[in-house]
Amino acid sequence: MGDPVPAIAEHEATGDVAATFDDIKATLGVPVVNLIWRHLATIDGGLDWAWRAAKPIYASGQAGRSADALFARLPVAMPHALAPGALQAVGIAPDDLTTVRAIAAGYNRGNGLNLLSLGALVVPPAGPVPSGGTTLAADPSAPIPKVLSQGDVDPHVWDLVLALNGLGARPDEPILATMYRHLAYWPALLALMHAGFAPLAADGRLTSAIATTRSMALSESARLAHLRADAGPAPVEAVAAIEEFTEHVIARMVPICLAFSRWVG
Repeated sequence: MGDPVPAIAEHEATGDVAATFDDIKATLGVPVVNLIWRHLATIDGGLDWAWRAAKPIYASGQAGRSADALFARLPVAMPHALAPGALQAVGIAPDDLTTVRAIAAGYNRGNGLNLLSLGALVVPPAGPVPSGGTTLAADPSAPIPKVLSQGDVDPHVWDLVLALNGLGARPDEPILATMYRHLAYWPALLALMHAGFAPLAADGRLTSAIATTRSMALSESARLAHLRADAGPAPVEAVAAIEEFTEHVIARMVPICLAFSRWVG
């Protein structure tokens, strides 16, 4: 098992899909193609429509500025600080930590940009047009390993991936956030993360952070909607997918990824 929603893996992409994936990574400055894009590639006309409509938003740099501002304003729910030596105690060597931080930075960048820019494709334009541009910080120095699937790890590790994915999610959540699969190289880190973040889900702080993220993102997406391109009729399935991802899994993972990167930073 890999993605529980239909998706084309990066290494399996060919032709126009592979070329679009490469363009997405280059334009966003990210090391991986996020699941939403890989899912859109399974919808007839979905990837082409969404990328043609959204690329000007990303390329302008204004999406980066909006995402950067969103990150600065979000009241992120943080777990208790890690004890000195905690990461080393669970086997996270310095080189591993560099890769973990690069994974977190890549997902922070992709999630922030995608939440706002793809959201801008499914909301009416409103508010002032954003001006200026910047980019979210990313760490391109560390290589990012391939995403792991269920068959790549022991059953108890996959159970940890699913348990983490359930934090802050709906009971019937159909989408598995890819970051947890990327972090499955370090099962002890997943366990440490679950111990840190589960109390935030239990007492409502994570739910509150997700709701705030969703609300703040809607207003930013409406401003960015002024910049979207006319890519022709929108495939109905593509619009539904974007609404599902931006309202739920990406809005959920933005505060979680941001908190995680600060936690291990």
